[in-house]
Amino acid sequence: MDIRAPLLPRPDDPRLTRRVRGHDQTGAVTDISVVEERPLTIFLNSQEIVTAMTIGDYPEYLALGFLRNQGMLRADDVVTAVEHDDDLEVVVVRTERATSYEEKVKKKTRTSGCAVGTVFGDMMEGLEGLTLPEAELRTSWLYALARAINTTPSLYLEAGAIHGTVLCERDRMLVYMEDVGRHNAVDKIAGWMFRHGVDGADKILYTTGRLTSEMVIKTAQMGIPVLASRSGFTGWGVEIAREVGLTLIGRMRGQRFVCLSGEERLIRDADLGAVPEEDRRHRRKGAQDG
Repeated sequence: MDIRAPLLPRPDDPRLTRRVRGHDQTGAVTDISVVEERPLTIFLNSQEIVTAMTIGDYPEYLALGFLRNQGMLRADDVVTAVEHDDDLEVVVVRTERATSYEEKVKKKTRTSGCAVGTVFGDMMEGLEGLTLPEAELRTSWLYALARAINTTPSLYLEAGAIHGTVLCERDRMLVYMEDVGRHNAVDKIAGWMFRHGVDGADKILYTTGRLTSEMVIKTAQMGIPVLASRSGFTGWGVEIAREVGLTLIGRMRGQRFVCLSGEERLIRDADLGAVPEEDRRHRRKGAQDG
């Protein structure tokens, strides 16, 4: 696989959406695309860890990223196999190291967000002593990325009811993942990074979803110093971002954005007069799905 080529959404994949007939506000018959949703059970070696609701693409990356972000896969773990059974809706990650996380699984709690994200009670432990790398962030990159992401064919534009998360380098998209929950989308990116040995020190993570505590924690654990979103913030998300030195940018639409953490990284080099206002279609999607 050539990881230099961007990995982009596949809105034409027939497994990911289906057409459903309904009636609009006038009573007229209308057909729309809706996103499919299916369970995926993740095992680490012989232990069942969690069942996630997902659109079903890239199950291997989702499993690896979920386990990595929950601290169950270490940076130096050797993964010997990732086995996916589509009929059983199961993915098994096998490692050289023997693993046992019975106590950790017992402490799992529900989190805010779409598709009922799952976080474990001691997830915050991964932030102890964490220092994110210094990084340059140009506003010209942010505007170029927002424009490119908003115009890239995606399930988000096709059907809504879904979140996108994009791993970027400067003003270039590397990986664009989508799922019914923003947690799943970012876990897929974490899995891709783990699988291909990609470092986060010079990367930007962009999401269409809210900047919650879990999104901030996962971004920091991935070693990415910048998290940006077209949506808003939660108080705890901002607090954690400030503690770990994460640059946090939200409400990014058209020429506007708000930075609530890590302002020192920003280089305002963009000519705002040359930045177009956001298309109405994207504003409407953001209001529905943010």
